[in-house]
Amino acid sequence: MRGVIERLARDGTAVARSDGTLHSIFPVAASVAEGEALREWVLREGATQTIEIGLGYAISALHVCEGLLGSAGPTARHVAIDPYQATRFSNCGLQFLDEAGVAGLVEHRAEESQIALPRLLGEDRSFHLAFVDGNHRFDGVFLDLVFLGRLVRAGGIVFVDDYQLPAVARAASFFVTNLGWTLEEVSPADDFHQWAVLRTSAVPDTRPFDHYVDF
Repeated sequence: MRGVIERLARDGTAVARSDGTLHSIFPVAASVAEGEALREWVLREGATQTIEIGLGYAISALHVCEGLLGSAGPTARHVAIDPYQATRFSNCGLQFLDEAGVAGLVEHRAEESQIALPRLLGEDRSFHLAFVDGNHRFDGVFLDLVFLGRLVRAGGIVFVDDYQLPAVARAASFFVTNLGWTLEEVSPADDFHQWAVLRTSAVPDTRPFDHYVDF
């Protein structure tokens, strides 16, 4: 797996096995620095069940899997939600996971997150850590975080990409000001991939029905 990550980082391009198209991986994919931070959070939390919105070129997923194998072993499982894997990305993300030998670790759901996340909730799934890199509009990010707030365990980690975008930062701020989530880390400013790490509240939600704090 490390060899695949290093090759992709070095070359910056790859040919899709599915249709022979050439793909430029960056800056669409998360940076290697962000991937390494994500891996370290997986290890730090001792995560065994993780979820990702936006598989893309699988740079983030490869780092998550690297962390999972380092801490969880055979019990590890990663869910990747991406409805555009077969079209926009020519299945490159799944290809790279296969080349790294971790395809069996990953459950790919080819649905939009607003459909896939409620399904997972209905299946009584639970996760220790989530990575969010899907729809970057405010309503899309907000909805993802609403469902992840129920899918990620109390006191779990939600790692948010593209925090430099006002819509992403604004959506995240609601959960900090209204739901008691904490901001654990914000990376240095970056035009393409700043990230923020949020921790969900460890206590039950006991807000009154009319609770609201401006965010």
